[in-house]
Amino acid sequence: MTATTDCPCQSKKPFSACCEPYIAGKASAPTAEALMRARYTSYATGKIDFIEKTHAPESRADFDRKASEKWAKDSTWKGLAVVATKDGGPQDTTGIVSFIAGFSQGGKDYEHHEIATFRKEGTNWLFVDGKSPKPETHVNTGPDVGRNDPCHCGSNKKFKKCHGK
Repeated sequence: MTATTDCPCQSKKPFSACCEPYIAGKASAPTAEALMRARYTSYATGKIDFIEKTHAPESRADFDRKASEKWAKDSTWKGLAVVATKDGGPQDTTGIVSFIAGFSQGGKDYEHHEIATFRKEGTNWLFVDGKSPKPETHVNTGPDVGRNDPCHCGSNKKFKKCHGK
């Protein structure tokens, strides 16, 4: 990756002015979102040392380096979309970043949705944990119609024989 190449995190900044200084250890990410973007870029560029280094101490035991290296190597990274952030600014000590990381493996496209929690220790943001967002629950607000009830269209047929097909 060259200094003028766009950063994989899709910030529209050159890699050298975006995530590279954090990954190379020349600077600390100023926000939780900046760290999350640098972690995505680390996967995209195969720099797994940075992923391991930016785990909070309590979550390092859960980090599987070999699996992370394999995932990074076997994937083609398609892009990153930040869905939402909560706190995680330069003056905060904790932050949450919701994001979608696109990648492909074996010719199939995937999206990794995560809500990541970060904590600041000194001047360094650390990844604490990540959770998958809960799927939205659909609540039916209409009347409950059973299969053997009369159809709502007025055909005098049972629902299952009319609109219930």
